[in-house]
Amino acid sequence: MSIWWSLHLRRDAASVPLARRLLLGTMETAGVDPEISYDLSVALSEACANAVEHGGDTARGGTSEAYRVTAYLDGEKCRIEVADAGPGFPSATGAPSRPPVRPVPSDAEHGRGLCLIQALADHVHIGNKPGRGGAVVSFDKILKWREDAPLVAV
Repeated sequence: MSIWWSLHLRRDAASVPLARRLLLGTMETAGVDPEISYDLSVALSEACANAVEHGGDTARGGTSEAYRVTAYLDGEKCRIEVADAGPGFPSATGAPSRPPVRPVPSDAEHGRGLCLIQALADHVHIGNKPGRGGAVVSFDKILKWREDAPLVAV
């Protein structure tokens, strides 16, 4: 079984729950274990929130009005990618960058998103798109299935 979808969303806070609900609905229909679905939906919400907040192309004097979410449920794994057209993550050398993901104080208002994504997913890649720039956060998780799952991979 393989399911794939891609969304081109406005950089608006209302787009975050839309992406989350689509992912949850897809996983529920496919028969993914609810705990796995929940973990991935929280990670997706954090990645989308980062794209909404930081994904503008302000470094070049403009604003990007959209970001892209792509999800793949393929066999026993779900892979999700969130890409924006903003300035990307800072890099001292100009090479593709991987931002440091540091623990954040528990009373902080911001800054927990990347840490949460790393805690909830099995594999995480955080970097910049080559060429035009922009941040890309991708993560995957091994799926578990409900016993009554209608679309279990064979």
